Amino acid sequence: MKKINIVLFAILFLAVAFLYYMHFSGHKKNGKKALPTEITANGIAFVNIDTVIYKFDMFYDRRQDLMAKQKKAEAELNAKGTQYQKDANDYQDKVNKGLMTRADAAEREKALYQEQQELVSLRDNLQSGLVEEEQVMNRQIIEYITSYLEANKSEYNYQYIIGKSFGSVVLYGDPGLDITRKVLDAINKKYQAEKK
Repeated sequence: MKKINIVLFAILFLAVAFLYYMHFSGHKKNGKKALPTEITANGIAFVNIDTVIYKFDMFYDRRQDLMAKQKKAEAELNAKGTQYQKDANDYQDKVNKGLMTRADAAEREKALYQEQQELVSLRDNLQSGLVEEEQVMNRQIIEYITSYLEANKSEYNYQYIIGKSFGSVVLYGDPGLDITRKVLDAINKKYQAEKK
């Protein structure tokens, strides 16, 4: 019984080895070539997303708008912060000189606390609003690039265009497959034409 198992195992092993060899060796069978085991770069290219985004005119324009909103928000926050600090100093000065009753001081302290909470809330709202606007801006830019590539896929004639950026899963790309400059020039040209 043991001898039969060993013989069957040996035959099975040889059969699997033979099939493996036939499949991966590239031998022709019935006039057809076996499938290649290596993936070729045909149909694949990559774009360096960081370069495209940061050199894209739309990014520059939208970034300028966002920076202007940020400066406006900072100015508003600074003005309200300065007013709060002035009110707090005035309150402290009057308390130190004994110019307020305890009831007035307690009421004023409560009002200053409320003003402080409103200032913190305003800061948080302005900050989260700017972060959200930046995220939307980035998604719009990526959508613009993706839409452009889809609309002009016949020009590029690739099955896949991979986005490579710092920290992405694509760690290396053959420079011969890099179409970053071509895409960047094309989307800037398209964007400038739409802007006019």
